Amino acid sequence: MDPLGARSQFIDVQTLPTWQQQLGEDVKETPLNQSESLLGQEAFPSPFPIRPDINRKIILFTGDVALLNCTSIVNTSNESLNDKNPVSDSIHQLAGPELRDELLKLKGCRTGEAKLTKGFNLAARFIIHTVGPKYKAKYRTAAESSLYSCYRNIMQLAAEQSMASVGFCVVSTTKRGYPLEDATHISVYKKLLPLYYPRSEEEEKACLPLIPADIGNSEGEPVVPERQIRIAEKPGTLEDDSEEESLELDLGQVGNHAFARMEGDVDKQRKQILQGQMSEAAMQKQHQRNYNRWLCRARAEDLSDIAALKALYQTGVDMCGRTVMILVGRNIPVTLIDIEKALLYFIHVMDHITVKEYVMVYFHTLTGEHNHLDSDFLKNLYDIVDAKFKKNLKAFYFVHPTFRSKVSTWFFTTFSVSGMKDKVRYLDNLQQLFTCIKPEQIDIPPFVLEYDARVGNKMNTGL
Repeated sequence: MDPLGARSQFIDVQTLPTWQQQLGEDVKETPLNQSESLLGQEAFPSPFPIRPDINRKIILFTGDVALLNCTSIVNTSNESLNDKNPVSDSIHQLAGPELRDELLKLKGCRTGEAKLTKGFNLAARFIIHTVGPKYKAKYRTAAESSLYSCYRNIMQLAAEQSMASVGFCVVSTTKRGYPLEDATHISVYKKLLPLYYPRSEEEEKACLPLIPADIGNSEGEPVVPERQIRIAEKPGTLEDDSEEESLELDLGQVGNHAFARMEGDVDKQRKQILQGQMSEAAMQKQHQRNYNRWLCRARAEDLSDIAALKALYQTGVDMCGRTVMILVGRNIPVTLIDIEKALLYFIHVMDHITVKEYVMVYFHTLTGEHNHLDSDFLKNLYDIVDAKFKKNLKAFYFVHPTFRSKVSTWFFTTFSVSGMKDKVRYLDNLQQLFTCIKPEQIDIPPFVLEYDARVGNKMNTGL
C-alpha cells in the first residue's frame, strides 16, 4: 500500500520519465531520419518551437491508463456512457460498481463534451468522461471539430478543478472508425509527438517538413473557411446512412434552426413579452433559446483566467449525497475581472452539475467591497440561467456572514428573485457547516480554516 492507499499495481506518474528526459532514447523511432534530405532546405519558423518547460510536463506512457496514480484520468465512451471498449472496461473494473451508478446520474454525454466523476477505487481522484466522434470520410471536418472539442473540454475541466496531472487515453476508438494517423494529429503518439513538442533544435528542424499543412487556428482548432457560413440546400432533410446518428443528427439540426422553421419576428416576440401577450410556454421556449446561446458562448470562449481565480469549484457530497459546489468570495476581484466572462464561467461550470440536486457553500470570509458582486449582476445571472439551476438547488450555505451581508441578501431574495429566500442558511462557523457536510467531503481554503479557528478561540476565551 502506498501513502494514497492505492494498490501496488498502480503506477505513480512521478516515477515515469518525462518527454524531455526521453530525448536520446527515441532517435530511431522519431521522424528525424525520415526528413534528412529536407534539412538542407531553407527552414521556416516552426509553429511548434522547442519548449523544455512544456516537455518536462509531458509523459508518454504505454500501458493501462486506469493504473495511473494522478489527479485524473480520461475515459472514452459513447453518448450513453456505457461503451464496451478496453479502456472503459479496465476503468470500470478497477473503479468498482459505484462508478456505474454515478454515470447513470449524469444522463449521458454528447459527442465532443466532457463530464467529471470521482475516481472511486482508482488511484486517480477523478475520471473525465468524453465521447469521441464517429468517423465518415464525407463528414471529416465535423469529426475533426468534435475530436478537438473533446480534448479542449477535457483540458478546460482540468483547469477548472486545478488538476495537477491528467492521464489521457486515445479518445476516438477503433470502434468509432477514426483513422489512426488523422486522430493522432489531433492528439499525439510516439512518432508524431516530436512534431508538436520537439526536444531539441535538431528535432524541431527535422520535423518541420512533416507538420500537416492545416494545423488549425492558434489553439489547434480545425478551421475550414468555406464552412463558416453554411446554408442547407433543403433545410430539414437528412442525408442517407441515418444510422450514423452521432454526426448526421448534429448536421441535420441545420434544418431545425429558427431560420428553417420560419419562427417569426424575434423583435415582435420580445415586444409581446413586454406587453404580457406571450404564453407561458412561448416565454419558456424563448428563455431556453437565450440560455443556450449563453451556454454556446461559454463553451467556446477561453475562460482560463477566470478559472485561475479558484473562486468556484466542485468538491464532495453533503449528508444527502448531493453534489457540493464551493464559491469563495475573497477570490472574486470584482473590480479587476471581466464580469461577463465571470458569468460565462459560472454557466460553463454549473451546467452539467445542475442536472441533478446540488447545494452551494459560499464563504463570505474576509471579503471586502471589491469582492462583492453587484445586485444587478446577480439578478441578470438569475434571469439567464436555465430552470434546472433553480429547481435542483436545494440549499445555499452562507458561511461567516456579516450583519450587512444578511440584510443585503434578505432584500435581494425577497424583492429581486423568487424561491431563493427559503434555501439560504446562515452559518456563523464551520462546525455548523459540518452538521450538513462531513469535513472530508469539502475542500476549504486555508484562510477560511484559520479565520474560523481564530474567531472560535476568541469566543472561547471571552475576548
